[in-house]
Amino acid sequence: MLRLPNALTVLRILLVPVFALALMVPGETGRLSAFVIFCVAGISDVLDGFAARKLQASSEFGRMLDPIADKILVGIALMMLVARHVLAGLELIPALVILAREILVSGLREFLATVSVSVPVTRIAKFKTVLQMISIGAMILGPSAEKVWPRAIDFAYALLWTAAALTVYTGLAYFRAGLEHLRSVQAAPQSRRGEMA
Repeated sequence: MLRLPNALTVLRILLVPVFALALMVPGETGRLSAFVIFCVAGISDVLDGFAARKLQASSEFGRMLDPIADKILVGIALMMLVARHVLAGLELIPALVILAREILVSGLREFLATVSVSVPVTRIAKFKTVLQMISIGAMILGPSAEKVWPRAIDFAYALLWTAAALTVYTGLAYFRAGLEHLRSVQAAPQSRRGEMA
């Protein structure tokens, strides 16, 4: 638990309430503070994976906690953006899709882990995460981002819709793995009955 990758993962979780509090502060100061904290948390996600590989310090604790930390960060960020009315109307749809997928995948991962079925993280899933983080970051900045690029928020919404579509696509991989396992379990008793006959 005291290894560097695990410490970075725990740090990411501890930063989430600090991020939420910063985003509650009105005005540009709150937005910029929340954006910096969100970026630090996002960078820690990259660093903990890099450290785990380079230092050969991966652990079961880290494998368990890392996806939980990611989901907490993204989930709280989306909920805070809804609370601040940055996400409203049709823009709620991709946010709800992303949150629903994360809950579904968490359940499927837990089920598949109990039956020793592994579903590796794909490049598309990693790309989806990058799009998601860029989109949320731009929406956190809000008017501050618009000062740099007038269409920043529209671009952020487009990225969120794209991330939601990729979220559904990557989530289907877990769903298919679960179905294939269930089919193999159901087929096994039938084949044994055929052998006995």
